[in-house]
Amino acid sequence: MKPASRSDAPRALVTGLSGFTGRYLAEALEAAGYQVFGTTYGGRDDAATNLYHVDLCDKVALAQVVEAVQPDVVAHLAAIAFVAHGDVDAIYRTNVVGTYNLLEALSCLPKTPRAVLLASSANIYGNAEVEVIDESVLANPANDYAVSKLSMEYMARLWMGKLPIVISRPFNYTGVGQAPKFLLPKIVGHFQRGEKVIELGNVEVERDFSDVRMVASAYQRLLDKAPVGEVFNVCSGRAVSLKSVIAMMEEIAGYRIEIRVNPAFVRTNEVKRLQGNASKLVGAVGELNQLELADTLRWMYTEGRA
Repeated sequence: MKPASRSDAPRALVTGLSGFTGRYLAEALEAAGYQVFGTTYGGRDDAATNLYHVDLCDKVALAQVVEAVQPDVVAHLAAIAFVAHGDVDAIYRTNVVGTYNLLEALSCLPKTPRAVLLASSANIYGNAEVEVIDESVLANPANDYAVSKLSMEYMARLWMGKLPIVISRPFNYTGVGQAPKFLLPKIVGHFQRGEKVIELGNVEVERDFSDVRMVASAYQRLLDKAPVGEVFNVCSGRAVSLKSVIAMMEEIAGYRIEIRVNPAFVRTNEVKRLQGNASKLVGAVGELNQLELADTLRWMYTEGRA
């Protein structure tokens, strides 16, 4: 493994750098003056792009990457993030054991990073009994992905005395480059192709959708401010039904689409409504550029057609 290149700029290590969120966070960090290093799964190291290919569950290889980079800040994004992922064992190994391996490696560095951001998920709240969810709402996970993220949060407490950990709980977010297996890119893709019919699950569910660029900005600011030991919702503060998303896309694309409910797409233990309260985040990092969902969808639609 090649050592990280030298630079006077502070070093940021982003796990999952080549993933959807990682690319946008790298841009935000570079704009803020960081030299960005990252990990991705599989393949070979690329010294030209400061990218290391490593499995989070390979403790030795991961420790070597951390030692090579010597990061000043760390954003841990790498995870299995698809709720309907079929391999439950992989969800827990990657999201819990992989995070443990990273924290252990960071704790062995001669110089402790000044901020370690762990990306959890608002899915840990499940079907909350309150209309708007702040960080004081008790966790009630309704699927294995959510349980794995909550387990990661509890496990991270073991390292709070050794590492400056900050935990984010992002609600749903989207943007250009998100995989088509996720719901909003799937919907946008249908309109880009001019399809007349779309099969969905429960279109009455409501989600708090944000733009990935806002999420990346929030993460960058959390790393700069380093409010150690705190947990933050990352959200827009607005809930929108999937039926409303379809209506927005019909206006953007200029035609109506037929919605067919496919029972196979209706999840067991479906979380019916997720709406966050971002007051704590704004209090810690300042106001964020909350883009309208229609503007994000138009960006995705236009870029995809181009």
